[in-house]
Amino acid sequence: MKRRKLPSRPLCLGDLILAVSSYSDSQEETVATVADLLASGQVRLMNNGRKVKARVR
Repeated sequence: MKRRKLPSRPLCLGDLILAVSSYSDSQEETVATVADLLASGQVRLMNNGRKVKARVR
């Protein structure tokens, strides 16, 4: 898979979902992948510069 250069601006959760969905075959796969990225800590959520814990159920 080709790596893309990240924009200099902070990315939002919607950007993550759009990026994942462009490579996935179904909505279920998109949700599972985003949930896995959040649960594993590979992606962090922030609110006003502070880390926010994401609970995946």
